[in-house]
Amino acid sequence: MNISLPDTLKAYVDEQVGARGFGTSSEYVRDLIRKDQDVQRLREMLLAGAASASTSPVDAAYFRGLRDRTTQDA
Repeated sequence: MNISLPDTLKAYVDEQVGARGFGTSSEYVRDLIRKDQDVQRLREMLLAGAASASTSPVDAAYFRGLRDRTTQDA
């Protein structure tokens, strides 16, 4: 895959490659794509959670119960 960038964006990518320790511009672009995929997955999970049925409140008692169950299983 080849990507054409205007000189200003190419200069920015080159700066980021050097500043962030990437070996090549391809590594930098791959990292950006992976981060974008993570953002999309998070968005999908948040939307799925918002569309799901309501549950009991997540409060201190809820977390105590989780802690108790995990210590019993250990």
